[in-house]
Amino acid sequence: MQSLGQLHERLAAAFGRRTARRHGARILDAVDRQTGFVSPQPNRGRIGRKLLSWWLGGLGLVAGLILIAISKAGISPVLSIGLGVAALSAMALLAVFSTTKRRSTRSRSTGVSPAWSQGAVLFADIHDALGDITVTRSMDRRIVGANEMFRRLTGRLNPEGLTCEEIGIAFRPGPTPHRFEVEISTPEGQRIYFWRDVVTRDPGDGRLLLQSIARDITEERLTAQSREEARQKAEYNSAAKSRLLATVSHEIRTPLSGILGMTHLLSETRLTQEQQNYLTGIRQSGYALTQLVEDLLDFSTIEVGRFQLRPRAESLRKLLESVVEMLAHRAHEKGIEIGATVSSDLPELMSFDPARLRQVLFNVVGNAVKFTQAGGVFVRASLQPNGVLISVTDTGPGMTEEEQNRIFGEFEQGGTPVDKSAGTGLGLSISARIMREFGGSLAVSSERGTGSEFSIRFPLDIPEESRPRRNTVLAGSVVLLLAPAGSARMAISETIATLGGDCHLVTDGESAHALLLAMAARGCRPTDIIVDHRMSTEFADHLADRAEIAALGLRKIFLVNPEERNAHALDLFDAWLIRPLREQSLIDVLRGRMRGMEKRDALNDNQPGFSVVIPELGIQSGLRILLAEDDPINAMLIRAMLEKAGHTVQHVDHFEALLDCALSEGSVRPDIVISDLSMPGGDGIDMLGRLRGHERRLDVPPVPIIVLTADKRDESRRQVLLNGANRVMVKPVDPIRLLTEVQAVAALSARRAEAR
Repeated sequence: MQSLGQLHERLAAAFGRRTARRHGARILDAVDRQTGFVSPQPNRGRIGRKLLSWWLGGLGLVAGLILIAISKAGISPVLSIGLGVAALSAMALLAVFSTTKRRSTRSRSTGVSPAWSQGAVLFADIHDALGDITVTRSMDRRIVGANEMFRRLTGRLNPEGLTCEEIGIAFRPGPTPHRFEVEISTPEGQRIYFWRDVVTRDPGDGRLLLQSIARDITEERLTAQSREEARQKAEYNSAAKSRLLATVSHEIRTPLSGILGMTHLLSETRLTQEQQNYLTGIRQSGYALTQLVEDLLDFSTIEVGRFQLRPRAESLRKLLESVVEMLAHRAHEKGIEIGATVSSDLPELMSFDPARLRQVLFNVVGNAVKFTQAGGVFVRASLQPNGVLISVTDTGPGMTEEEQNRIFGEFEQGGTPVDKSAGTGLGLSISARIMREFGGSLAVSSERGTGSEFSIRFPLDIPEESRPRRNTVLAGSVVLLLAPAGSARMAISETIATLGGDCHLVTDGESAHALLLAMAARGCRPTDIIVDHRMSTEFADHLADRAEIAALGLRKIFLVNPEERNAHALDLFDAWLIRPLREQSLIDVLRGRMRGMEKRDALNDNQPGFSVVIPELGIQSGLRILLAEDDPINAMLIRAMLEKAGHTVQHVDHFEALLDCALSEGSVRPDIVISDLSMPGGDGIDMLGRLRGHERRLDVPPVPIIVLTADKRDESRRQVLLNGANRVMVKPVDPIRLLTEVQAVAALSARRAEAR
């Protein structure tokens, strides 16, 4: 029989050493029940105990008989003792004989030798204690022995002579030989066991046997199955969400393209000032909706880990000014101020992703404007030792500590129910993730009732020798600023100071008059006075008609909101500026290089492609363009833009008509195809493949194709380009970029034709 150490090693090989150690105590209990004690050499110990039992029993029986003989000599107590010893000895011999016979009978019933059966019995008892199955089979797969657990689970009390398959056990081959997953129908239901076969030799007769051990792994398999089902469900839900967002994006972008494109065409017509204001409002609403779509798509992109930055050299100052201008109209409608200033030590060009930083600024500054009901919003950009810091300070209601902890969470919103209804709660969450991609951070510091300050930080390495020297641009300018306290006044005064000028602040006409005279008396002659339009009455009463003020030769500058310019007379002033102030405009006016500037449309100035006048591209016109677009508004918009540029446009609204026209013979073939990716009559990707395939079969030059799509995913863009498109443009369509792409594609096609 095997020793306990050998048995332990076999268990460890079958099920792992951790399992063998975990059940060690139960194994020892089973061994104790079977043998009474553990010996390093069980066979030798059992034989010795058996011989000792026979010897002691025989000796006791002889002693008892002697005592009985003595008792016949007349000693009655000795008779009693002799009878007792004889009886006990006889019982001991009977017990030894009974145990030997029972073991021999059990060995014969299992069909194995007595020496082997002792090991099999111990092996079975151990695994009964562990809840495992053990089966001994001959090499023809007939069962010669099994433990009680096997008999109970299969319901076969006498399985000897049968095969496992005949009992109804189903074997599934595992990844390695002699290891299987086995399904057994038990009284508790269908169970799965991990089954391990080991070839052994019967020490009695030398024949080969299969010793099998099986452990219940049903719960593990059910848990693994649940995890797999959960994973598949999560992947399906993620894919469904992506499809939903792509569909919603397309359905929203299509009408958005029409709205923004039509406002562009409308802006080129003759409009009154009131109509221009209405048009500006339409554009702002359109861009706000576009931003909402971008937030939803960015949220999805970040979730799946496909978010990418595209840095390039850009001006942070111009970007910041454009965002503030875009939000100025909203701020002025609420009666609050908004202003920005950029430190002079920041370089004009820096490497960052302008689109993503614009998105962050628009979200953060837009939120500040949204929640501020009185006072204003001030944006300041400065250079820090570890990078750039953009702080956005507002005089809004502020936030509690609990609100600050959750403000950057997904779908979290603050403010009143009306405020919450105006967004999705994704803007700040996405902005925080974008800044982490920048290698920076987005944080907030706030106190209830005192406003909030958002800090946007990102790293920027600027060598000391390459840092700009803009702190002397306004050297020699001494400016008196007559304006009420607020963000606008702070922005102007800090900008003048950072550019090397000297700015003095006053809040009423009388103080301004006294300060000007005092400065002149000290020999500090002021050069300019900037009058906020809200202080025009103060200026008229105390400064406009005073000879002593006129003698100073001040340049008088009027500061006005763009929407209020026509409400004020400008004849009292030498120049004028528009709030929120652009740094370059301030420099030009204070240096006397310009009197003022025409009324700005911040959206037109800063959104590429939506300028009032289409620039002269200096490229050919008269191209034959095939336009495939099923949305009538977008079709009318694109057709109008192309025809104004001198091109001839043929319009179709489904893919079959597109293929027919694109494959026309001779001179009627179009020079360029502009097609929406989603139209009736098939799939856009399939259409591209069919068109390119027909061109190859007909041996005709490929027609350039520009694809319009609302799907801005990189994967979709690559798929479109790989299937034969020359360009991919995302809706809403940018008019100037569309015309530029048309000319670029046409020029490239012409060069290829000449090369052939």
